[in-house]
Amino acid sequence: MSQRQGADLSYEDGARAVELARESVESFVRHGQREHPGSMRETFYERTGAFVRLESTRGRGSLRGCAGGYRSGEQLGHVIVDAAIEAASEDSCGSEVTPSELSNLTVSVCTVRNVLLTDDPLGDLELGTHGVAVDGGGKTGWLYPTVPVENGWSEREYLDRTCRKAGLPPMAWQDDDVVVTLFEGQVFRERSSDGSIEEL
Repeated sequence: MSQRQGADLSYEDGARAVELARESVESFVRHGQREHPGSMRETFYERTGAFVRLESTRGRGSLRGCAGGYRSGEQLGHVIVDAAIEAASEDSCGSEVTPSELSNLTVSVCTVRNVLLTDDPLGDLELGTHGVAVDGGGKTGWLYPTVPVENGWSEREYLDRTCRKAGLPPMAWQDDDVVVTLFEGQVFRERSSDGSIEEL
């Protein structure tokens, strides 16, 4: 099992991470431009992974886009910008976010720390602490650490659903040729009610 540290974000850092993701989505959707992080807080120079998730608040709400990675040699600020743009693009959930949708999106960011390559996913996985990524047969998929808690999943169901997201059979995490990586993550999200930012 391998492990490495990542960035520890204060609430102010986390709030700025979400604001940066929001600005990046809006700049891309409205103008087709890549936002530049500009003068960043010290934490944003750390080289670590991050994920951005966009959820619609319309109707029952739904996942509108998600992108990112748990491994990166890039600075966190740039990783967030790139993940936000990819989440808003047609490559993420099949159709690009449109300008009319922007006011009905909530943005969340998960920054990665303590990546663990595991050969005992069921034994090592801690619900509410670990995000899961699976890689096998050229297919990859991942889910935020908060997702199983929000949905009341067991460890086994969490692993099964991550495999399904990757386009693999639900129990593929048990196969020797499928790599399972656990990562701790800090998750910050806009509240749908007023746009203020909370840490989950």
